[in-house]
Amino acid sequence: MNAMLRYTLTSLCCLTALVWAHNASATEFSEIGRGLTPDHDAAVELSGEFRLRGERLQNLDLDHGLTPSGLPLYPVPLGDPDGQVLHHSDMRLRTDLSMYAPFGSVRVNMRLDVVDNLTLGSTPLGTPLTTTTQWPGQSNGQSFMQLKRVWGEALTPFGVVAAGRMGNTWGTGMLSNGGDCHDCDSGDAADRIAFVTSQQNHFIALAYDLGWRGPQVQRKVQTRSLDLEPSDNLRTFTAAILKQRDEIALERRTAAGKPTVDYGAVYSFRMQNNDFPLEYVPTTEDVSSESSQVMARGYRAHAVDVWFRLVAPAFRLEAEAAVLSATIEEASLLPGVSYGVPLTSLQYGGVVLTEVGRPESRVSAGLDVGLASGDSAPGFGATPAANQGPALPGDLEGSQVNPPYDTMANNFRFHPDFRIDQILFREIIGTVSDAVYIRPHARVDLWKSTAGKLTFNLSGVASSALYATSTPGNNNPLGIEIDPSLDYMSRDKFRLGLDYGVLFPLEGLDNVTQNIQAKPAQLLRLRIAYGF
Repeated sequence: MNAMLRYTLTSLCCLTALVWAHNASATEFSEIGRGLTPDHDAAVELSGEFRLRGERLQNLDLDHGLTPSGLPLYPVPLGDPDGQVLHHSDMRLRTDLSMYAPFGSVRVNMRLDVVDNLTLGSTPLGTPLTTTTQWPGQSNGQSFMQLKRVWGEALTPFGVVAAGRMGNTWGTGMLSNGGDCHDCDSGDAADRIAFVTSQQNHFIALAYDLGWRGPQVQRKVQTRSLDLEPSDNLRTFTAAILKQRDEIALERRTAAGKPTVDYGAVYSFRMQNNDFPLEYVPTTEDVSSESSQVMARGYRAHAVDVWFRLVAPAFRLEAEAAVLSATIEEASLLPGVSYGVPLTSLQYGGVVLTEVGRPESRVSAGLDVGLASGDSAPGFGATPAANQGPALPGDLEGSQVNPPYDTMANNFRFHPDFRIDQILFREIIGTVSDAVYIRPHARVDLWKSTAGKLTFNLSGVASSALYATSTPGNNNPLGIEIDPSLDYMSRDKFRLGLDYGVLFPLEGLDNVTQNIQAKPAQLLRLRIAYGF
């Protein structure tokens, strides 16, 4: 259920400041629409990044053994189930393009990923002993070229009209995240039309999103399709108000010794009357679209999210809190089969991020905290499949509902690109859910000049589950993780990074069924990026 709720905050990426510089990759509300001025000179703006990563993952299954469902906590080597080391490497070329009309008040934006997390060596031409090249085809079913976003923006006397498929980020990115960061892997996008205006130094936005539509049929010309059942469309209506300055304005005010307070609030309502589950539930044979397969769903969801930021010359505090509620009148995925009881959900989550130290200083430190509501059902429910059944006690993953016996799913899930660690939540669980954590962190600029800088970052994460029944070990404490990293960034956008992480698991990750104590895990990652 939370997979649908996570996308309810979708209007704010279309909020716009009318005179600031523009970046086509931006998804935050205050960045979309920047540069739409009648005197804009550029006809085309192009930016992007080519990124490569290599990883060594050691013992991420924690020597835990198999769960009651017969699965390891994390994949293990096929040739040696007792082995501990896995490797991975991938690359991505991301391009962001903006094209302006002659007078600068109309713009079309596009994001095209030429390769998106393409695994190195995954498209060989020939057998392992004969291949000498990589085939420019598909990898893991994905095309080499993926059009991630395309949307238009127009400046009118009353505000900005934005429409198309656009990215979406709100606040800290805890819940709604466009995935624009250097190390991000996914990101939210919405098919949306929105109107944004500015009143009394505040942005006000109204948006309508079409999130899902069911079976379609081709028209006579074979180049367009037709939606066969409008009642199964997933719709979202959003209203937002906020006050936010961009990073350039923050830097200027901070340099002048002025504190800056920004804030915002958003409300979203999402609904789906009927459903056609055979469009997304795997089946053993092809099924034709028939009226008997349309079933009542009765889905209604509400989301409220508030965000606050204080930036002072030597201190920064940012906080976000969200409450999500939903009702599904009929949760069955099988036409003709009814549970007869509704599913409900009430979820909440929040983060507080702090940093002490001036931006220009060589040293800074802070303490972050976060919480995501949980559910007493076994497993964390972080990444369940649409047709996955309920978890068994001791499992790591599984549905948090089991109608008609368990009809509530209350586990809040952070966006997977909101990263707080390297191993536990990022790799093993998949995201922060049913947990609370504290995260002290520090930064030291080891070398800094006009050519670039070399930075050492160190963070530690102590985490605990809210419900012991959700953990494999039936205990709340999850682990303590230490994550140091080195980052070099040149003035011409070359970036080199080295990440390390070590997780010391606690009782919540033990295998109590087989009396196995979880062992530490390690991760090493090399990042190379060429920006333009």
